[in-house]
Amino acid sequence: MFFAWIGAAIGIILLIWVIFVFNLLIKNKNRVKNAWADVDVQLKRRYDLIPNLVEIVRGYKNYEASVLENVTKARTDAMNQTSVSSKTRSEEVLSNSLKSLLAVSENYPQLKSSENFLKLQSQLATIEDDIQSARRYYNAASREMNIVIQSFPNSIVAKI
Repeated sequence: MFFAWIGAAIGIILLIWVIFVFNLLIKNKNRVKNAWADVDVQLKRRYDLIPNLVEIVRGYKNYEASVLENVTKARTDAMNQTSVSSKTRSEEVLSNSLKSLLAVSENYPQLKSSENFLKLQSQLATIEDDIQSARRYYNAASREMNIVIQSFPNSIVAKI
């Protein structure tokens, strides 16, 4: 009888532990999803700003059409990506295209001093900072999730 009580107690403790680890995994999984959603919101804000920036640059006579085309194409490609890894790659291309667009503006003093352009450039800088913060949070949430999944004995429940 005594061994039956000990076995039941061990079983209950194991069940409580499995429930705790399962809930911890779910909490971290949802935190990672939420963190990616925050990144996605910031990226969409940037997507919405890009057409305005392109139109301001296009409004000046001597714009470089290939730069505008590259930015537009990179934006479209980034918006169409669904997985995190493909979105990350396409966002890198978009960021480089935007840097090229801003570098082109250096060649046009009228454009560079345009109030609308300066406003959009300031908004873009703010959005880029917000994206960077959201990505840092996403990376931290992913790191915590990986630690929980890879830690023993949690890894046993995680594999199940």
